[in-house]
Amino acid sequence: MYDHDDDLRKFEAEGAKPLPTPNQRGYVEHDGASIWYASYGTGDPVILLHGGLGHSGNWGYQVPDLLEHNYHVVVIDSRGHGRSTRDAQAYSYTRMATDVAAVMDTLDLARANLIGWSDGAVIALELAKTSPERVKSVFFFGCNVDPSGTKAFENSPVIERCFSRHAKDYAALSTTPEQFDEFVSAVNLMMETQPNYAAQDLVQIHVPVTVAYAELDEFIRPEHAEYLVQTLPNARLVHLSGVSHFAPLQRPEQFNRVLLEFLEDKYE
Repeated sequence: MYDHDDDLRKFEAEGAKPLPTPNQRGYVEHDGASIWYASYGTGDPVILLHGGLGHSGNWGYQVPDLLEHNYHVVVIDSRGHGRSTRDAQAYSYTRMATDVAAVMDTLDLARANLIGWSDGAVIALELAKTSPERVKSVFFFGCNVDPSGTKAFENSPVIERCFSRHAKDYAALSTTPEQFDEFVSAVNLMMETQPNYAAQDLVQIHVPVTVAYAELDEFIRPEHAEYLVQTLPNARLVHLSGVSHFAPLQRPEQFNRVLLEFLEDKYE
């Protein structure tokens, strides 16, 4: 049983639960970057895609539960995040979706379920849009697909604590630990200008999508989650009560229960 960490004090001080020892880990050289990944277990493939400014270790509470339910779990550090590098190319969700496909190729995964949190959710949806044959399903948590989906930014102690943890982890993991400010600026530029899907883009995505919306999400408007479910051809909405944009860290048992229900109850 995991304790609640609604205010992220534990996360700021210690980070998430450490990831277990993987069966395989390494780097994939792709499009000017070295993309770090780790692979655990066997079974139905599940790829976990973290949020902006974070890294794969933020899934520390989810990986063990997925392994207990006999999934093949893959975590990836998005380009420029965690242990992964980047070149001078601008960040884009499209480019990072191709990074995921490159890792899948390395692991001989023809198709996988994609679990996306914040920026990772857009990366998952982008891969479902451009390469639907590679994607079994998408769990889309805590993100927008166009500028209308976001709330006006209001800082808070919870956001500050998360940002503080991201800064510590970047310094510990990155190959360019002195460039955190530049990293933040580059990622923020992507967030401010992308994604920008029109409704006609969404209606072309036919893979099963669960849109998970947290009651207290600091960044995403609830109406946007409703719009996604109404527009995506094969989508449903799940509400997470009492948690915010950081639900996987705040109340892992609640988040994991919804995640496992998604994986075990496929729908067409």
